[in-house]
Amino acid sequence: MSSQTDPISILKALAHPARLAILEALRYGEACVCHLEALFGWRQAYLSQQLMVLRNAGLLADRREGWNVYYRVIIPDVFVVIDALHQITDRKSTALPPILTSCSCPRCRQEGARETSQSNHLKEPTIHHGQYPPTCH
Repeated sequence: MSSQTDPISILKALAHPARLAILEALRYGEACVCHLEALFGWRQAYLSQQLMVLRNAGLLADRREGWNVYYRVIIPDVFVVIDALHQITDRKSTALPPILTSCSCPRCRQEGARETSQSNHLKEPTIHHGQYPPTCH
């Protein structure tokens, strides 16, 4: 734990449902702001405010890549605390989609293109019973 990070600031950061949702979205890796916007449907200003609280608590770090700003969790043990909260409150962690069609971030574009390519490649051929080629009625 860094000198800037103390238990009270971490608990305060965790005491908001939006910030818990952001941490869940970052549980398995970094995400850019536009990805989080698409995921939650929140205004960029609101999202930035919540990210700032998490960053100031020492839980997140950011990096720039071109126009995109990516966030990642730098204290993974925070998920032990979140999981304990889920257990105490009898809630389960929500699985969030890693790829969003409404997101234009490089990761979603790249992964979406890869999934489309794989699904087209693995698609079963269409079999038309009766006549070939099928006629339109």
